[in-house]
Amino acid sequence: MSTPQILFDVADHVATVTFNRPEAMNALADDMRDVLLAQLQDYAKDTDVRCVVITGTGKAFCAGGDIAAMAQWQENNDTSVIEGLLVTVEQVVHLLRAMPQPVIAAVNGPAAGGGMNMALACDMRLGCEKTLFSESFVKIGLIPDWGGFESLTRLAGPAKAMELMMTGERIRAEEAYRLGLLNQLYPMETFRHEVQAFARNLAAGPPQALAAIKRGIHAATDASLRAALDFEGKNQVELILSKDAREGMRAFLEKRPPVFGT
Repeated sequence: MSTPQILFDVADHVATVTFNRPEAMNALADDMRDVLLAQLQDYAKDTDVRCVVITGTGKAFCAGGDIAAMAQWQENNDTSVIEGLLVTVEQVVHLLRAMPQPVIAAVNGPAAGGGMNMALACDMRLGCEKTLFSESFVKIGLIPDWGGFESLTRLAGPAKAMELMMTGERIRAEEAYRLGLLNQLYPMETFRHEVQAFARNLAAGPPQALAAIKRGIHAATDASLRAALDFEGKNQVELILSKDAREGMRAFLEKRPPVFGT
């Protein structure tokens, strides 16, 4: 029997979602996005679940999409797969905002590309000294997705979001905390324990009041989410077959610096 690529567990009214491809830094492959969406839909309707935690196995939170698979789509000049994936991604992002429970990203290590923006789409983010963020899309000739244009701009401000998206530079834990990308920063040795204690504390709160607080805060801040997701979907599909994206992904897979604009 193959090992599940995502693990699910519920204890003390806290549902924990764990990406389970440690050998690939928990990059999203195969049907992982669909499986995630289906399970979150179930949790959203489950009154026994009062808080949701999303994290990763091993040393990484999530490295985003599987670049080897993307390179194969380029070889086939086929955008149909990414179009379908982006539809699922939009559904996941909207569900993270709409589900009544608070959703916490427990960022146990690197969160790059779609992994970073998935974390930003959650209601709160908890980190440790191993936490590392990167809007790495630009390094393979693409733009951020998973609602990153809306979430990073809202959290860090337009000028910093521009810098991080255009450079793809790494944001270490202390800087991420300073920018407001992390709510709390815990020692690595107690990280899992602190995350569960934080989540259990929320799960012990009044569910209806917490759901109303979540709705109220997002109602005040997410007016541009639909526009951001529409923008990302249209432009990502166009860019994936561009010369720069082909060069970026070949360079990544060949472990060399890309040469763009040729």
